[in-house]
Amino acid sequence: MNLNTKETVSELNNRTDYATNKSFPRQLEDEAIYIMREVAAQFEKPAILFSGGKDSITLVRLAQKAFYPGKIPFPLLHVDTGHNFPETIEFRDKLVAELGLELIVGSVEESIQQGKVKEETGKYASRNALQTVTLLDHIEANKFDACIGGARRDEEKARAKERIFSVRDDFGQWDAKKQRPEMFDMLNGRIEIGENVRVFPISNWTELDVWNYIKEEGIEIPSIYYAHTRKVFDRDGMIWSDSDFINKSEDEVPYEAVVRFRTVGDMTCTAAVSSDADNIDQIIDEIVSAEISERGARIDDKRSEAAMEKRKQQGYF
Repeated sequence: MNLNTKETVSELNNRTDYATNKSFPRQLEDEAIYIMREVAAQFEKPAILFSGGKDSITLVRLAQKAFYPGKIPFPLLHVDTGHNFPETIEFRDKLVAELGLELIVGSVEESIQQGKVKEETGKYASRNALQTVTLLDHIEANKFDACIGGARRDEEKARAKERIFSVRDDFGQWDAKKQRPEMFDMLNGRIEIGENVRVFPISNWTELDVWNYIKEEGIEIPSIYYAHTRKVFDRDGMIWSDSDFINKSEDEVPYEAVVRFRTVGDMTCTAAVSSDADNIDQIIDEIVSAEISERGARIDDKRSEAAMEKRKQQGYF
């Protein structure tokens, strides 16, 4: 996971083949590094929102490059539902230890115990939507004025509307009318007391860009992104990971299958896909030929047409 300092950005540019879609356009890295440095310059106390997924891991690498040879000046903030994939938590702790990062963990379980949110019940019960309260509580408690996230415009319609610097009001909510134009890469981080900003350095990247970057940078990622044998069950035409956190009916019988995950979230809202791709090159080939979107395997997005839009307005996204 250590940053390779033997090649400069210019040298990396020279070895990138722009004629193929299996290469990473380095101008996207330059843009993201510029955004990271603008965050450090314009805000007093930023944090990186870290889920342990490939996008937030990419943010950590970009922050390494932006502030090398110094340490990453931002803590990682992880909102832990208590229903995360164990492989993701194991990877998170390993990354933090290796890079000497500060990790702040917000617990949804604690929010439930404190009576701030109510546990969902029923077949499709999930803690994913409950993360909003925990996130906003930790933003307020730690006085974070900017939170750097790994959202990309290609993922979902609500995310396509976002600015790079996305203003949230003093309730943590998003209002389309209060978003600012971003002309000529000019990023305006001025906010009023109580407001904060969500920052999206890889907003202009695609899923394929992220994977090509991971490949070219040699970035380690959690094992669940690669094909592996796992106990799963079928529901609503999707492959769910078998877990005690999920309320199964009697006819939902677990079985073993070779699967991987294209996106990683809470176990109760992230479906797997059948795949034999057990290395980066195979994953990239699979994505190029995929007929469903990356978030087609996110169960929480299927609750309603505007599920992500509502979570964004409430302050989660």
